[in-house]
Amino acid sequence: MPSVFLDDFPEPDRIEGAPHPRETAHLYGHAAAQAEFLASYNAGRLHHAWLITGPRGLGKATLAWKLARFLLATPADDGGMFAPPPPETLDIPADHPVARRMAALSEPRLYLLRRGLNESEKAVAQDILVKEVRLLKEYFALSAADGGRRVAIVDSADEMNVSAANALLKLLEEPPGNVTFFLISHQPSRLLPTIRSRCRELRLSPLDAGDMAAALDQAGTAIEDAQAMAELAGGSVGEALRMIHLDGLELYGKLVALLGALPRMDRPRLLALAETGTGKGNEAKFDLMVTLIDLMLARLARAGTLGMAPPEAAQGEAALLARLSPDPWAARAWADLAQSLSTRARRGKAVNLDPAALLMDMFLQIEQTAAMLAAR
Repeated sequence: MPSVFLDDFPEPDRIEGAPHPRETAHLYGHAAAQAEFLASYNAGRLHHAWLITGPRGLGKATLAWKLARFLLATPADDGGMFAPPPPETLDIPADHPVARRMAALSEPRLYLLRRGLNESEKAVAQDILVKEVRLLKEYFALSAADGGRRVAIVDSADEMNVSAANALLKLLEEPPGNVTFFLISHQPSRLLPTIRSRCRELRLSPLDAGDMAAALDQAGTAIEDAQAMAELAGGSVGEALRMIHLDGLELYGKLVALLGALPRMDRPRLLALAETGTGKGNEAKFDLMVTLIDLMLARLARAGTLGMAPPEAAQGEAALLARLSPDPWAARAWADLAQSLSTRARRGKAVNLDPAALLMDMFLQIEQTAAMLAAR
């Protein structure tokens, strides 16, 4: 299969701890998006470019690979009297020749556009470079081996630099015949408006607890509390795997216990959590701690705005949210703090501030806000 040469490097479109999207046997959830695509196909109105959107880790790439398998393995309807009936599902058997070739990255009618090597060819580039899009254009300039369909998957479109995005736009404006593009985007607002306007969007929604548990089980990871994980991970399997790998549920439980003493936090617990992620090699755990703090503040704001707590993600969380954010006024204070702390965290990380000092400052800001609200 034409794609970026990465034999000696990790695949940039693979989530750690999970099978690659091309290897994922079943896509959980997203029935509406699948039905929309199938209806378009059966009606003979298949768009040449599809933009698959939603937060990171929802299964967008898995859907793109599933749609690509379907298009390349399903015979075209020639309109004859012996034409097969319209397909009722997008599923293709795992032992189908196309499915086997795609799993082995050897399907000649599929092009995978992703981050390749940098200019020195000693590491994977931070962006999708224009040279990769030019290779895609050269591929389409060749005639298809059997005159049939061809597919390009762009994972992810957000990672294209400006030159690459403009080069891809030209292909979308004058698409080659019998080619379907699948563009994966975690933040479609960052794409060129002209790229978005030339695509039909399939927007994916967060997974519920049942689909989350099933998807994690398929990835080889069983969890005891699927509802709590779905809440913390925002319905994202990719985010759930990150949290599981870094003990996110346990960390969030400790955060809830720490904030349970507000308006004045227990100092030993405070110091222990502030040390999270310190030391070389623990950057991922520090990032997760910042994410969990931001999530807690967002849940506080949501609880005060709606007048009710969301499903618990840790024991005692519902009572904590109700006490600290009883009304919209408190919700506004927590929302303002969330925005302020998020900016502080980004700036602090950019200038390499000590992680423990940065977390300590965030906790003290939370304590001050709680004290202000308690004094009303």
